[in-house]
Amino acid sequence: MGGMDKVRARELRRNMTETERALWRQLRLRQFGGYKFRRQQPIGRYIVDFVCLEKRLIIEVDGGHHSEQVAYDLERDAWLEKQGFSILRFWDNQVFKEIESVEEIIMSALDRHSNPPP
Repeated sequence: MGGMDKVRARELRRNMTETERALWRQLRLRQFGGYKFRRQQPIGRYIVDFVCLEKRLIIEVDGGHHSEQVAYDLERDAWLEKQGFSILRFWDNQVFKEIESVEEIIMSALDRHSNPPP
């Protein structure tokens, strides 16, 4: 990871949106089965909103600006999926108005990624 990625990630962490802050409050306390999430984490040449590296699960929060970057997101998601990550995307208003549903979807995704018994 280059120095610029670290600087950019630090800047993004400092300037999180209200929605990202709301979701981070839930994720950072390890309320999802004790799994550790990181925020604004560089992966390759991309910086993801939240990631559980252990489960290779990425969570993205999309605001109103998102419609302009659909092509970029498709390319980015394809690359991240090739690296073995799964991606969950939520709209801002889902996080604010339906946080319980969002939490259930995240928990379900973490369960799906459980390591199979030997």
